[in-house]
Amino acid sequence: MILTIRTTHRPATDLGYLLHKNPARAQSFAQSFGEAHVFYPEASDGACTAALLLDVDPVALVRGRRDTWSESGPLGQYVNDRPYVASSFLSVAISDVFGSAMAARSKERPELATTAIPLTAHVAVIPCRGGEAFLRRLFEPLGYHVVTTQHPLGGVEPSEGSRYFTVEISAEKRLSDLLAHLYVLIPVLDDHKHYWVGPEEVEKLLRHGEGWLSSHPEREEIARRYLRHRRSLVDDAIARLTAEEAPVDEAVEQERNAEEDTLERPLSLNEQRLATVLAALRGSEARRVLDVGCGEGQLLRLLLEDPRFEEIVGMDVSYRALEAAAGRLRLDRLPPKRRERIRLIHGSVVYRDARLTGFDAAAVVEVIEHLDPPRLAAFERVIFEFARPTTVVLTTPNAEYNSRWPSLPAGRFRHRDHRFEWTRTEFARWSHRVGERFGYLVRHAPIGHEDPDVGAPTQMAIFTRSATDG
Repeated sequence: MILTIRTTHRPATDLGYLLHKNPARAQSFAQSFGEAHVFYPEASDGACTAALLLDVDPVALVRGRRDTWSESGPLGQYVNDRPYVASSFLSVAISDVFGSAMAARSKERPELATTAIPLTAHVAVIPCRGGEAFLRRLFEPLGYHVVTTQHPLGGVEPSEGSRYFTVEISAEKRLSDLLAHLYVLIPVLDDHKHYWVGPEEVEKLLRHGEGWLSSHPEREEIARRYLRHRRSLVDDAIARLTAEEAPVDEAVEQERNAEEDTLERPLSLNEQRLATVLAALRGSEARRVLDVGCGEGQLLRLLLEDPRFEEIVGMDVSYRALEAAAGRLRLDRLPPKRRERIRLIHGSVVYRDARLTGFDAAAVVEVIEHLDPPRLAAFERVIFEFARPTTVVLTTPNAEYNSRWPSLPAGRFRHRDHRFEWTRTEFARWSHRVGERFGYLVRHAPIGHEDPDVGAPTQMAIFTRSATDG
């Protein structure tokens, strides 16, 4: 089995400093199951590729490990695919051979070790129990572009169920993050480990999953497979992962929102934003509307005042916000006919939810900038692939306009909870990519006073399902 990691960061040969392996010579490392070899098929300023080749010894593979293959029957330890496919053996080799790189340590290039650079990892061949769809569900929420090739097995055509794939993933990542993702997810794809799994594996999972696993939409399945379906260990891991989802301190959140409101109040920007979104929803001729991240119900109130909207649903991750929305809308005092038109539901934009399907339109007002990259990738699938409304009206700040606010220091976001703020070019690139991937046409519009140099303070994208899409 072979793993290659390629970069075009200049000088590309700095990859050798990150991996702590000299591109000028090949090296070998003894493993309990064979040998691991590291070499560089290419090494230039423009491109550098490091290869990790495992030479698995079939005899060493089964020596003292008879119970490991018991699930495959009495011949399982002699007849199996372990010497030929990427599995937990590769994870062990990554940890052993590239341990310093996984820890983001580099004496010669310390800054580069913590910098995202263009990386492409190519693995041949990976067994995936769950097929290509599951493979993509693992890597795409982490921001990777995924290319797969399914291989026939014993004359069986790929469409007939072969679970063997060559996989290439690419993204701008820290090398340590890429290695951590591969270390955890390769045995998850295989759904098997070659060694006994105990409590120490929970610690490994949490250590290498830090910063991404707790927000991954497949975190429960990842934990189950990584821990070989040992219920007590899985329950422990899930409990510790979900413990990180502590609710936002409401007083702190109110303070942050007040800061943003104070910044934008001179422009009455929020009112302009809501009016523009409302006009777009009216123009879509929607009857059933979903307000994703509805907050305290400002847009919901405008929707409820317009009888053309026959069903209105507001969803938010904050119970406090939903309680405030119920109070703002005076739900307990509404006439029965009007009350029947609106519902408030508690939920998250990063988890698939059957309650979000069947709507004509969805409003996503100042939401995506609060999501880090894994959650943003999950949001894309939740809204555009699974919920799939006919129209999506989405707004986000225009980072270029921030320079027009003297009270906003350079480099600061408008809200302390924002994970990013995009320029107009960045927003257009993202929205067109999402539209092309999920079958939506996209048009953009400014919201607020439009500065000739930096544009408007808020940018809006209207996604409409293309006529050829079902």
